[in-house]
Amino acid sequence: MTTDWESLLSAGGRSLRGSAVRELFKVVQRPGVISFAGGMPASETFPCAEVAEACVAVLREQGPVALQYGQTEGYDPLRDYIAEVTMAEMGVFARRENVLITTGSLQVADLLPKVVLDPGQTIVVEAPTFLGSLASFSPYRPRYLSVPLDGQGMQVDRLEEMLLAGERPKFVYTIPNFHNPAGCTLALERRRKLVSLADRYGVPILEDDPYGALRFSGEPLPPLIRLDQEQLGIVPGSEAYTRGNVLYAGSFSKILSPGIRLGWVVGPVPIIARLARAKQGTDLHTSLLVQMVAYYLCRQGFFAGHIARIRELYRRRRDLMVELLRAHFPPEARWTEPEGGLFLWVTLPEGCDTQAMLSDAVERGVAFVPGQAFYVDASGRNQMRLNFSCASEEQLREGIARLGQVVREHLSRLG
Repeated sequence: MTTDWESLLSAGGRSLRGSAVRELFKVVQRPGVISFAGGMPASETFPCAEVAEACVAVLREQGPVALQYGQTEGYDPLRDYIAEVTMAEMGVFARRENVLITTGSLQVADLLPKVVLDPGQTIVVEAPTFLGSLASFSPYRPRYLSVPLDGQGMQVDRLEEMLLAGERPKFVYTIPNFHNPAGCTLALERRRKLVSLADRYGVPILEDDPYGALRFSGEPLPPLIRLDQEQLGIVPGSEAYTRGNVLYAGSFSKILSPGIRLGWVVGPVPIIARLARAKQGTDLHTSLLVQMVAYYLCRQGFFAGHIARIRELYRRRRDLMVELLRAHFPPEARWTEPEGGLFLWVTLPEGCDTQAMLSDAVERGVAFVPGQAFYVDASGRNQMRLNFSCASEEQLREGIARLGQVVREHLSRLG
C-alpha cells in the first residue's frame, strides 16, 4: 500500500504557510515580466570580486579549518567582531557569549518559538508583518495577537491595552526600521515605551533588523536593544551580560549577499545558550567557510564604503518609484515613503482586491505581492508591497506605468 503522506501530517505540518513571494518566483521568471515582488537586494551590488578574493585568501590561509565542522555558536573571531564593533557602533554592549551566528536572520524566527513556545500560547506580531517570519512561527501553532501599524510604526498604545487586559504573550515580534512590508520606522518615543512595557510586564521582544544599515534619509534611531540596556543599567564590562528583554537579529543578506545565508542574534547569555542548543538539532552550525569569508571582509574594512554605495543606489530608486507612482497611480492611492530599506507599501481604496488584481498585472508583464499575505487574518486586500531595490530605472518606468494602468482599470470597475 502506498503511503498517504497527507494523512501523516502533524498539526504543525498542516499549519505550514507557503510564501506568496516564493510562489510568485515561478511567475516572474517568465520573459518580459518586471518584478516588484521579491525582497531582493540589487544583484549589481554583490561584491563578486571581493568575495572571490576573500574565498581564495581564507582557503589558502586556513583551508582545513574552513572546510571542517565548526561550533554551533559560530566562528569566534566573527562573533567578537559583531559584539565589539558592529553592536558597539550602535551603542550596544555585548561580548562573544552574547552572540549566536545563524543561517540567515530568519533562522532566529524559527529558533525562538522552538525554545519558548508551546502550542496555543500567544505571540504579538505587527499588522502587517513579514510573511517569512509568519511561516517560521506557524508550525509551532501560536495564537497570534496583531498590533496595527501607522506611519510611525507599531501603535504601542494598542499593545499596552492588550497587556492591561491581561494578555501575556511569550514575545513581541517587531521590525522597527524600514518595515517589511510597510516601509515605516518606529518612532523614538514609541521605542522607549515598547522597551518600558517589555520590562514592566516581563514580555521579551524579538527585534528584527535586517535593513537597519540601509538608511538613506532621516536621522538614525537607537535600536530597541540599546534602549533596553540603558533602561536596565547594563554597562560595558569584561563579562558577557546575562539579563535583558530584547533579542536583536541582524543579517548580512542585504549588505553582502542573501545567497550566503548569514545572520546573527544578540541577547542575554541564558537565552543565547538555549537558542544554540536548538540550532544544534537544526543545522549543527552555519557554514564555517561563509563565516570566515564574511570575517575576512569585516577586518579588511570593506563594508563602510560598500554600504554607502548601496544606500545611494537605493535612494535614487526609491525617489524614482515615488515620482512614478505620483504620475501613474490614481489620486485615491496612498503609499509610504521609507527612509531606508527596500519597500513601498501601497494602500488602495476599500473594495479593491489586489489578489485579484495580480493576475491582470502579470498578464501585462508586472508583478507585486498582494497585501493579504502579510496579515495573520488575510486582511489587507486593498494593499500591495512594491520592492524598488531590484529594478533598473528602465524597469521602474515601464513597470509602474503598466501597474498604474491595471490599478486604474480595477478602480473604474468599482464604480
